[in-house]
Amino acid sequence: MFESEVVVIEGGIAGASTAFHLAQHGRRVTLLERGAIASEASGVNAGGIGALGWGNVPDLESHLTMGSLEIFRSLQLDLGYDIEFRQSGGLQAVQSPEEYEYARNRISALRSRGYTAELLTAREARSIEPNLNPRLAGAMHFPLRAQADPSKATRALADAAQRQGADVITGKTVTGIARASDGTYRIDCSGDTFRAGRLVLAAGAWCAPFGEMLGISIPIVPVRGQMWATEPLPPRVFHSISAVESYSYWAGNPEISPGQPPELTHVGDQRVTRHLYGRQTRDGEVIFGGDRQALGYDRTLDAGGIDANFCHVAEILPFLAELSIKRSWSGLMPFSMDGKPIIGSIPQADNLYVVSGLASSGFGRGPMAGKLLADYIRTGHRDRVLLDADPARCVTALD
Repeated sequence: MFESEVVVIEGGIAGASTAFHLAQHGRRVTLLERGAIASEASGVNAGGIGALGWGNVPDLESHLTMGSLEIFRSLQLDLGYDIEFRQSGGLQAVQSPEEYEYARNRISALRSRGYTAELLTAREARSIEPNLNPRLAGAMHFPLRAQADPSKATRALADAAQRQGADVITGKTVTGIARASDGTYRIDCSGDTFRAGRLVLAAGAWCAPFGEMLGISIPIVPVRGQMWATEPLPPRVFHSISAVESYSYWAGNPEISPGQPPELTHVGDQRVTRHLYGRQTRDGEVIFGGDRQALGYDRTLDAGGIDANFCHVAEILPFLAELSIKRSWSGLMPFSMDGKPIIGSIPQADNLYVVSGLASSGFGRGPMAGKLLADYIRTGHRDRVLLDADPARCVTALD
């Protein structure tokens, strides 16, 4: 029996950050990961870090994005980890007059709330991203956005946690969780047993099955995302790149699929919009992805979806039409049913916590999500910004 003050289940970006910040607070913490650190969604995403500034009245999203941005900065600049962090800024391509109207209204709303964003003409956008299609209607520019290598960044947080005294144990599949009569948690995994006074579920798309072990329903749905990469190229793409199409569609269709999370690209097997995000990595690969499809735990690649995404990117970066896809992959993202993060204490059991529901931007928001939860565990006082992420709104006891 291995004893710990806090056990964190799974070593994605949020779990690694939770363990790191708990260890910084002097807590005895054990991080259990069934595979290798960053082996799931935290290691296979595009590495985008979304940030718009704190705004006039900083809300949960401001804290998650700007706080995470500072943690990434600190890993690279203060702690000495090479995570390929770069504050590149981001461009969101506008392709039609209808999208331009959405973008104009979106930028106006963001600026009125104190966020850093601007709407550029195609010519202005090409002055900072020369390979953009000159026929674009324009582009939204987000100067604070950044990028980093997702595997390196997640592993850096886990290593930083170890340096602070945390036990990071990989290759341990959790097979059972039970709460003892004294209030502690027993975690059985791969022939070993761990006991802890506090338990954190940071298992991303797998939070629901872990909740079931404790008789609790955590409404997290696995959503498949897909990505592809070209062969390494000389520098051609300098910003993180996305497109307005999906955001404009979701704004006009907030509940397109009853019984599914919001902001998906498919209703069942039917595509309703295209979604796009990507960048060029330091080693030269151009990597992009975008589909969001709820298929349970099936992560089988859909060649048609990969092709649709490639064609969409080529509309924005025409030089890609001359290239081919060299590799592709998929992962499962944790979407909550109401589209909001789930971060905090689970009301059905004492000293049980969850950090999940960060959807497709878990990499860019996970570091601060872990820190906010670690601070909550340390002090016993919930930061006011976590009210919107309160598990009490959606986590229930199983019948």
